[in-house]
Amino acid sequence: MIGTTRHREKTPLLRALGVTPVVVDVLDEAALRRAVADAEPAIVIHQLTDLPPGLDPAQMPAARERNAHLREVGTRHLVAAAVAAGARRLIAQSIAFAYAPGPRPYAEQAPLDVDAVDPGWRRTVRAVASLEQQVLGAGLAGIGLRYGRRYGPGTGVDRPPSGAALHVDAAADAARRALTLGDPGVYNIAEDDGTVASTKAMAAFGWRPDFRLPAT
Repeated sequence: MIGTTRHREKTPLLRALGVTPVVVDVLDEAALRRAVADAEPAIVIHQLTDLPPGLDPAQMPAARERNAHLREVGTRHLVAAAVAAGARRLIAQSIAFAYAPGPRPYAEQAPLDVDAVDPGWRRTVRAVASLEQQVLGAGLAGIGLRYGRRYGPGTGVDRPPSGAALHVDAAADAARRALTLGDPGVYNIAEDDGTVASTKAMAAFGWRPDFRLPAT
């Protein structure tokens, strides 16, 4: 398994997890294409974000713009590199809290809030829509995992947040299951708090929102 990072200082962590690290910036299209070609992947997992630790409110305005750019341009580069390398499946992180206001719980066919009044949020949702469109239209088996609001170890959030909470262990388990299960499309991945319905993922992946890694 090969994992990428932009930061060389993070490579020991990847190795400790049993991952072969590659240092590359997905916004560098040529370098990314070379890295993906060298890896010869059958499956590519897109978990790219550019957000501050703990979602620090002071840093979020600038981070939201960087993250939107990454979803649009970084995704475009990664999709092109995956297709060129002959990958057969692409799994991408999306979000389950970008639906337009309407009846709850939101199922996957509900519209996203691409015309939100708030310009910052509108920018975010349109970038999410762009990511999903690129992944589903790539010409390979594309899956978008619409993650809820994550909490748990390493997230900076200890307790379930309101509005589609998701423990980080359950998020990782969904990506693991999507390696071999599920038809192309988007899937809500969140706990049942009345915000979104994750029944599609449960049926397709056998996924459960209460999945937790064994305590060590």
